[in-house]
Amino acid sequence: MTTPTPEPGARNLVVGVGARRGAPLGEVYGLIEETLHGAGLRTADVVEVATVDAKADEPGIVGAAARLGVPVRTYPAAALATVRVPNPSGAAAGAVGTPSVAEAAALIEADELVVEKAGGKGLATCAVARRFPAVLPSFPVSGEKTSTPLVTEGPRPFTMTAMNPPTQDIESAGPDLRHHGDAEVRGENLTDLAVNVRTHTPPEWLRQRIAASLVSLAAYPDGTPAREAVAERHGLPVERVLLTAGAAEAFVLIARALPARYPVVVHPQFTEPEAALRAAGHGVGRVLLRAEDGFRLDPAAVPEEADLVVVGNPTNPTSVLHPAALLERLARPGRTLVVDEAFMDVVPGEREALCGRTDVPGLVVLRSLTKTWGLAGLRIGYVLAQPETIALLAEAQPLWPVSSPALAAAQACMEPRALVEAAEAADRITVDRAHLLAGLAEFSEVRAVEEARGPFVLVRLERAAEIRERLRLLGFAARRGDTFPGLGPQWLRLAVRDRATTNRFLQALDQAVQALPARTGR
Repeated sequence: MTTPTPEPGARNLVVGVGARRGAPLGEVYGLIEETLHGAGLRTADVVEVATVDAKADEPGIVGAAARLGVPVRTYPAAALATVRVPNPSGAAAGAVGTPSVAEAAALIEADELVVEKAGGKGLATCAVARRFPAVLPSFPVSGEKTSTPLVTEGPRPFTMTAMNPPTQDIESAGPDLRHHGDAEVRGENLTDLAVNVRTHTPPEWLRQRIAASLVSLAAYPDGTPAREAVAERHGLPVERVLLTAGAAEAFVLIARALPARYPVVVHPQFTEPEAALRAAGHGVGRVLLRAEDGFRLDPAAVPEEADLVVVGNPTNPTSVLHPAALLERLARPGRTLVVDEAFMDVVPGEREALCGRTDVPGLVVLRSLTKTWGLAGLRIGYVLAQPETIALLAEAQPLWPVSSPALAAAQACMEPRALVEAAEAADRITVDRAHLLAGLAEFSEVRAVEEARGPFVLVRLERAAEIRERLRLLGFAARRGDTFPGLGPQWLRLAVRDRATTNRFLQALDQAVQALPARTGR
């Protein structure tokens, strides 16, 4: 029996790529494009680019995937080595531990190899495999591949229209995009350095305002006063404001309601934007910022074809504050530029903020009130954008999306005394962060990302997973970094706390480092 050939548009092609260090984007993408076209295949039918873990941050591979508008999926070399390939190479096996990165990465979760390894004379190789729609879950890692008959449920389109229901599993994204800091402390009696919510919040006056709203719970929520308060606080017309159940809801609305053919997320950053885009059925490109560059953004790294770009400022988890003028260079007609400013109110003077700008084309700014005011359990945030964009997002919301207590909190947090308190908190966090960084600098094993500007610090240290577990035994929860694309198991994120708490943590960190057993077999 002959297996039917899937129709064009099924997006069932996996491109496996192997590349030497420093392979340029032009060569990698050019090879992929030439290989596909030579076989009569379409770039629009590629669902992902696959490679070995060691090449996860290779700019040429990452950039090629972003240009295709698809994710990069990586596999351990040991897993790829178990896949039988038609063109094994002893040189590849010696270099990365698998006989052919391109063919094995393409085949490991696909049904048949349709283009054998191409290239090899330059710095990159690629191969193409087909995945049939009936086979959506992951295969067990095995050298044996069998074909599965094509099911007759029409092809899943790449471009999603407004409010298509979530259909695509996010597991293919690699790191666990749904892991967040609260998982580190839930049900545990630990000093919390994993969650970025300011301690000792909400303040008493805000609790009273929220409590006073409870007498009106029988009435449906009216968001008009809170929306007007947000607009006044930022000097914007009310038509440019949308209240949401936290910034997380805003990411879901953006993913479902705004048209996007080539969405790109700048990483490392908060993973919920990519998770929401994937859940809405989008293929997502990644631009991975490099630790060697201080995780600073080069606008040229974002593909020209990207029509929706998401970036955090200051960025979680790197704590890097990007210049507003640099972010403006990402904006252009026909592109939606989403800037997540959830932590901008922690930056003294909110310098580099874009929230009040109306002259940047396609700009969408997200703000959260959960961090500074301790309202994570209440869920309140807002979107600032041009009225047409706000209208699209509002249509995607259910009726009465924000509760009366959350609306009361939003209105209260826009008042002058609240803004003064937030500014004072930002100044205190700046001092407390400097104290934490000074303490970390005493450890030769620890390297912190420079110029941190958020209420958290990203640090790199070998055997971070072991140290994190020892810190838990000593009563401290730190946020693991390996669930952020572009980072790995050697990274931890630490929330900024008061000096006394930081001093206790630094003592615990010293104990954890000293208690590590020496490694053998080296």
